[in-house]
Amino acid sequence: MFGNCQRIPTSLLLQPTSTVATEPSPAAVRAKFRVVFINATACYLVAYQLVAFVYQASTALVARRLGVPGVWNLGGIHFELGDNSWTRNLVLEVYSSGPALTLALGLLALGWFGKRQRHRRGLAKLLLLWVAFHACNTVFGGLLADTVTQSGWWYVPNWLLGAGSTWPSLVLGLLLAAGQVVLGFLAATPFILAQDSHTILQFERRPQLVRATIVGPWLVGSSLLIISRLPSLSLNEGLHYATMALLVVPLALGCLQESFSQKKWTPSPTRVAWGLLALAGLALLAWRVGLAGGVRV
Repeated sequence: MFGNCQRIPTSLLLQPTSTVATEPSPAAVRAKFRVVFINATACYLVAYQLVAFVYQASTALVARRLGVPGVWNLGGIHFELGDNSWTRNLVLEVYSSGPALTLALGLLALGWFGKRQRHRRGLAKLLLLWVAFHACNTVFGGLLADTVTQSGWWYVPNWLLGAGSTWPSLVLGLLLAAGQVVLGFLAATPFILAQDSHTILQFERRPQLVRATIVGPWLVGSSLLIISRLPSLSLNEGLHYATMALLVVPLALGCLQESFSQKKWTPSPTRVAWGLLALAGLALLAWRVGLAGGVRV
């Protein structure tokens, strides 16, 4: 009965079965990139609001504890203490608290991404990276912006190293700005790993990925933040949006050169994260309503 059957080589049995991969239509690809852009912009907005709140709230709390009067409004925190009343220790304590806690938040987000979220599906890892990016810009690029306007934590290096002169903040600001550029290049691979869709990860679609997940969210997200701060937008905060280019541009260039295009695990469906989008809108609204009339420190 089985005499005419031929033995199948073991090597053939061990070979994986081939599957026919259907290439998505151009319209489907465009729709997927639109969804990716919406989700990335929501991550950008939520992360910025979180970092800004930690920075400004910590500064306000320390100032209140030390008895420094001021007003916290849409344009930031404005202290009402006369110049002659500021001491070295007072300056260092008030103006260093925000950068210190913001840097800690960024390192925490980066560590959480690397240890817990890097190989998981979902938007959490992308949100954590944007928190780390905004924290980096607030401290690194932010010092350069603060040096231009002579405000914020521009006071800290000057009083700490220069006995009131201005050269320490300028030198340190330029060094940190250069460091932010380097970090932008180094962040390219983790940023690519934070994308879940095999469709957008394909190397031939890398320019679209850069526009939808990096440049677009930066420009649109910053524009929405600017609108939410009007008419009280300060020059300092506007410069902070601009110094983000020191991280975003090298990040985009690094992603364009990164050849990684496949993941080992099954990709997640690309859907609009309505919950995250609602959170971004609520955060903008809460910031606008809560600080429009000013809050006494």
